[in-house]
Amino acid sequence: MSPSTSSGTEPDMLTEEERLELELAEQARQSTGDWDSVAPGKAANFGPSFRRLLGLLKPHALAFTLVSLAGALAVVLAVIAPKVLGEATNIVFEGVISAAMGGQFPPDATQAEVVEALRAAGQTDFANMVAAMHDFQVGAGVDFERLRVVILWVLLIYIVSALLSWVQGYVINVIMVRTMWRLRENVEAKINRLPLAYFDKVQRGELISRVTNDIDNITQMMQQSLSGALTSVLTVVGVLVMMFSISWQLALVALVALPLMGVIFGIIGPRSQKAFQVQWKKVGRLNARVEESFSGHALVRVYGREEDSREKFGAENDDLFQASFKAQFLSGMIMPGMTFVGSLTYVGIAVLGGLMVIAGQLRLGDVQAFIQYSQQFTQPLSELGGMAAVVQSGTASAERVFGLLDEPEQEPDAADAKPVQTPHGVIEFENVRFSYNPDRPLINDLSFRVEPGQTVAIVGPTGAGKTTLVNLLMRFYELDGGRILLDGQDIAQLTRRDVRARTGMVLQDPWLFAGTIRENIRYGRTSATGDEVVAAAEATRVDRFVHSLPDGYDTVLDEEASNVSAGEKQLITIARAFVANPSLLILDEATSSVDTRTEVLLQHAMAALRQGRTSFVIAHRLSTIRDADLILVMEHGDIVEKGTHDELIAAEGAYWRLYRSQFEEAAIDIDLEESLETGAVPVVDTDAPAEAPPT
Repeated sequence: MSPSTSSGTEPDMLTEEERLELELAEQARQSTGDWDSVAPGKAANFGPSFRRLLGLLKPHALAFTLVSLAGALAVVLAVIAPKVLGEATNIVFEGVISAAMGGQFPPDATQAEVVEALRAAGQTDFANMVAAMHDFQVGAGVDFERLRVVILWVLLIYIVSALLSWVQGYVINVIMVRTMWRLRENVEAKINRLPLAYFDKVQRGELISRVTNDIDNITQMMQQSLSGALTSVLTVVGVLVMMFSISWQLALVALVALPLMGVIFGIIGPRSQKAFQVQWKKVGRLNARVEESFSGHALVRVYGREEDSREKFGAENDDLFQASFKAQFLSGMIMPGMTFVGSLTYVGIAVLGGLMVIAGQLRLGDVQAFIQYSQQFTQPLSELGGMAAVVQSGTASAERVFGLLDEPEQEPDAADAKPVQTPHGVIEFENVRFSYNPDRPLINDLSFRVEPGQTVAIVGPTGAGKTTLVNLLMRFYELDGGRILLDGQDIAQLTRRDVRARTGMVLQDPWLFAGTIRENIRYGRTSATGDEVVAAAEATRVDRFVHSLPDGYDTVLDEEASNVSAGEKQLITIARAFVANPSLLILDEATSSVDTRTEVLLQHAMAALRQGRTSFVIAHRLSTIRDADLILVMEHGDIVEKGTHDELIAAEGAYWRLYRSQFEEAAIDIDLEESLETGAVPVVDTDAPAEAPPT
């Protein structure tokens, strides 16, 4: 992925090294599962992206509204509970005081008489406390029945509040999971509607990161922040109301904590965020260093660079140590700072509250409730401060996902697409024009015809347009002009599925998925029977090595198919194309990455595969296409020559020059091998005329 920088730098202004560093940082952060740290990215347009993100919840608007009301009720109950619990403290405290007064005053003395007598005795503070008590009766003691009722109410309030909070969390989790499931479905569907040109300009790792890491980041953000933010805001508002209802003086003392907390967040927060960004960059660089060292471990030893590798690792490890220490130190300062501010507030409330109780301005239970409220007040504020960075990171991820969803899609199939006729394999290019970039034409006025069952080889230098020709035939790209006919039907008037259903492809890099060999072959046609799978394997020489494996066709290939050789992988892909039974076959450099002996096996397998089918073969090794019915030589998007191998060699044109250059390279390789055996280094005269290559 290519996250934006948090310092406000636009992604397009980043150098390739900076972009790679940010990718490594994000991969390192997300691979650890440490979602408490800030992602190295910010949303470029936070407001619109965040509103669009909330819009994903629209299908669940009713459920979200109801669960929000349940959460609000849970917060109201949680806020009321300390006030009710304070009443229990008042019952106990005032009961103890009334019992103590029983030995000094007659049982029938009124509260006013007791207060007056205490003041007359010079006990003004005590008199003020008694005056503030409710339902005071000399010698009554603690009213345990009333205390039991209050405690039961407190328990009921806390139980109902907890149940409502659980329901809120459960329902919101269900909403989030379903919303992210729908988002993943939309992304998957979008990817299938994107033109191939999009995948040419976007790195595969970036696309995978958007589909996996970014959506996971959005999920974490919404699960942690949506319900938490609502609960925190309601708690702050409710607690403020209750604190001012008890005492505006104590409320002002509690509010002093806000600017102090703001100073802590304002000073430490940004520094901590930047330190974590540096830390993840260092982690990403160190991970890349380790991966590089392990993947090239043999070469490191061959060239004796172990010490150099250790020094580089040590330097980057030291950098990571310094960055991690700073990040953890700064982030670790926030909670102690918040705790210190909370302790100062607690002391202020306790001292002032005690004085107000003595002065008869508050009851003891009210001060107790207020202390609970002060603790409830600071906690959601801290949570809201932490959520800000998580929301920023999640919105940045959402912005990248929305960017994918907003990409222009490939043109839809024609509404009047004609049904596929009986496939024969006649291919016609009529005045085809195409370019990836309008300013740089690639194919100009290309025309040729291929008869059923013919094998057509396409050769030419890199960038000549060979693979582009095949991509146009598969409708991976749309033409700028002209048309391509398949069995007389314009492929633009057919659905892409119909065009591609007739075609089998074998590419240079064999792609196999984790599964059995049988399943990989059947991937070409899921309805193929077991006998058809075996027949395809026998025809393409797969059966020869399968029986040497412990489980035969049921041998499970791992994710990279490392338990079979490169040549065996390619044979399996050829068998997969064989079982699909296509009328048109495309072989794109299918033998370029294997040794000569394996190439012979592949040639036999491909010969069986091409039997009776129209085939396009793209090859750099000209020796592999000598038996082609037609060879097209391309340069700069145009066909400069066409004919059989013998005809083109006799013409001594572009094909002859390509063939001659490969013959010279082969001759030089042979001379080098012989010289290495004898210890002499040959001098190659590149200006000397080469012998004519064999035809």
